[in-house]
Amino acid sequence: MQLLLIADRDEETRRRIAGFFSGSEYSVIEANSVDVVRRNVLKREARVILLGSEFDGLTAMEIIPLLKKCSQNLTIILISNEESLPLIRRSRQEGILYHALKPVNGDDRQGFRQVVRCAFFIIQRTEGCPKKVLPVNFSREMNQR
Repeated sequence: MQLLLIADRDEETRRRIAGFFSGSEYSVIEANSVDVVRRNVLKREARVILLGSEFDGLTAMEIIPLLKKCSQNLTIILISNEESLPLIRRSRQEGILYHALKPVNGDDRQGFRQVVRCAFFIIQRTEGCPKKVLPVNFSREMNQR
């Protein structure tokens, strides 16, 4: 079973997102501290992280480079209330896969499930490759699933 780590300081947000994945093919761990996130990354257990914009006094932009140093193959999906273009650009430069707004209601469920599915698909397709390169027919393969 693939491990999905949900890291956010807000318990309600963590629980809402975790609920999106109940009964799914993912094992979900909720984290409310950088230490729990770091431990899971270093143990190579977490491959996909839904990361909140700030916790333990650090911003996501401070946390992401540290996590990427621990594991280059880590896939991060940033979750925040902010949707400024500079934030999105900077987070993409740091290596996130996707920027999602914090979920407001159950209607956000499908979007979160799709981006997580895509993240694990990318990991599966690029494992063992020297660089993270998507296959030429990536879009077509995703639509067929």
